[in-house]
Amino acid sequence: MAASSNKWPRADFEENCCTLNGKDERNVKETSTQTSTKVQGHSPRLSKGNLFTLLSLWMELFPKRDKTPDNGSTRGTGLVVVREQRVLGLHCSGAELHAGQVAVVRHGPRLQDCSLYFSRKPCSSCLKMTLNAGVREIWYWPADAEMSLLSGEQEATLDAAAAERLKSNSRPHICVHLQPLPVAMLQFAEETSRDSHFLGRMAADDRSRDVGELFHGERGRNWDGLSARFLVEDAEEHRGRLGKMGLDNFCAEPYFSELRQHMRDLIRVLASVAASVPAPEHGYGFHDDSVATVSAQNTLPQEVVRHCVIQAALLAYRTEDPKVGVGAVIWAEGKLHAGCDGTGNMYLVGCGYNAYPVGSEYAEYPQMDDKQEERRHRKYRYIVHAEQNALTFRSAELKEEENTMLFVTKCPCDECVPLISGAGIKQIYTTDLDSGKHKHDISYLTFSKLRRVQKFIWQKSSLERSAEQDVLPIANGCFKHRKEEDTDGHSSKRLRT
Repeated sequence: MAASSNKWPRADFEENCCTLNGKDERNVKETSTQTSTKVQGHSPRLSKGNLFTLLSLWMELFPKRDKTPDNGSTRGTGLVVVREQRVLGLHCSGAELHAGQVAVVRHGPRLQDCSLYFSRKPCSSCLKMTLNAGVREIWYWPADAEMSLLSGEQEATLDAAAAERLKSNSRPHICVHLQPLPVAMLQFAEETSRDSHFLGRMAADDRSRDVGELFHGERGRNWDGLSARFLVEDAEEHRGRLGKMGLDNFCAEPYFSELRQHMRDLIRVLASVAASVPAPEHGYGFHDDSVATVSAQNTLPQEVVRHCVIQAALLAYRTEDPKVGVGAVIWAEGKLHAGCDGTGNMYLVGCGYNAYPVGSEYAEYPQMDDKQEERRHRKYRYIVHAEQNALTFRSAELKEEENTMLFVTKCPCDECVPLISGAGIKQIYTTDLDSGKHKHDISYLTFSKLRRVQKFIWQKSSLERSAEQDVLPIANGCFKHRKEEDTDGHSSKRLRT
């Protein structure tokens, strides 16, 4: 674990939002296309600024197929492109292009009036191009710059000075996002991540597995890696680096302590959410029973799938559903600009979370679930599902000739399945924990019957499942094959590992 200042206990601090335009802006309200900033439902909710920041940090860690490492002076960077509070693109540095350059290649003039969220302060090359494209504002994570100041090279210092001069002479805001998390957000993220459908699937398959212990182990491992990459352990070293990046306003108290606390809190949230989908070495992944009938070139590596599902899990923390948050993200594999992005030939089509219709105010619609007796007071007829929002607010059209993939944190319901099929989505990555169930006002009966769409379900691989089904324990501690047990007329049992 990191130093004691980075450990899990949380110290709350006042709600404010500071930017580096020479001002201390207090009580800045969030602009939302869905509801007002006061909408909390029955649980805390990520602001959009914090959500975009977390997505940019997570995109920096996108599993690159070329395995190109950081070259020491230039660090890989994640980027989220946002227009009118809606995500248009998720990008990361490629083998040859920086994240900002990727955005210019991918979006061009469509960057005008967009907001860009970088996982690092962009270098002068990216900064001048994105400013020239007419972006409205640029936000970045205040740890190390894209042209790394840790390298000690004079080129990095010169680049930082050039970037500061570009910032000083630009009309768009170039600043650090500092919006503290809602009270109890850390605890809420931990509890909901520990109770995720993915861990629930593992618990249902093996009652002897300690899912809580698995979650805490994964979260601790994530914290070690994420804090080492995105936090600066030594406070004085952090001050020095902020000064080199032109962030002198944050070097004074109380802003410096607030900044560091905010950074630690966001990394803790990211560590918890990432732990909700354990790494493949724990024996689980996204597998399709009919994979033999599908070309191997249409299947993604497990680490890429997991990365995209965690993107969806982050989106779920913007939910307006008072009971359950669901996130969905749609990616496609295209040929245009293939290789310029760190995502290879993948590009974002759309993303969403379950919420009430755009422009609605909190309590205008029913909040009750299926446990209430009066059906007219239930929420299900009013909530727009995550898959529906991802399709509605997509930033690109779905193309028949391309492989379009939906990553969703929960089994699609009967209301969404026809939309997914009709939209031409070819692959779904999810868990089937609710598949085949009917829950009063919402049901999941048609997902298992979905045709012409390949379903990758969170489960053990087919080889492990077949081996588990063929070999079963008997009372004397030996093993016998299922065929033998069937002839004996015994009931089937599952081997516990």
